[in-house]
Amino acid sequence: MAKKDRIAGFQTWFLYFWTYCVLGWCYEVFLEVVVYRWGFSNRGFLWGPYLPVYGVGALLILGCLGRLKNRPLRVGRVNLMPAVVFLAVVVLTTVVELIASYLLEWTTGGWLWDYTRYTIQWQGRICLSASLRFGVGGMIILYLLQPLLEKGMDRLGERRRRIVFAVLFTVFVLDCIVRAIRL
Repeated sequence: MAKKDRIAGFQTWFLYFWTYCVLGWCYEVFLEVVVYRWGFSNRGFLWGPYLPVYGVGALLILGCLGRLKNRPLRVGRVNLMPAVVFLAVVVLTTVVELIASYLLEWTTGGWLWDYTRYTIQWQGRICLSASLRFGVGGMIILYLLQPLLEKGMDRLGERRRRIVFAVLFTVFVLDCIVRAIRL
């Protein structure tokens, strides 16, 4: 692969990452404001409206399960692959959330969620309810959002993609630097 292609690939995957970080932030804010009615607060540890754990989870889902989703796994006439993919998404995202909780605790002294009041949970870091919601979200990413995002990326074109990447990457890196300095 040529250097230019690797750079374009990195830019594209960063834009996917950033998109899912923002969508994750919107999901968290929706839960907080509309579902739980707690009122608004920035759900992340960074300043901007994005949650990197969602971007990491989405990229892992795409990288690990993107090719698997369309392969048939039949028992008689029933294709079991969507169920297998769903379970894989649940496991993958649960592991990501668990690791994120430990990383946040190590770097900031705590993590940003608490599942202790949920019936099926572990150390308040992960719970079955959230894991199942992440499974549904992962299926939406794989089967609905990512194909749309890929079409949008194609329409964006190379020049505009580079500009959007440069702006968002700069903002994201600066946000991470400011956060690291504040630790």
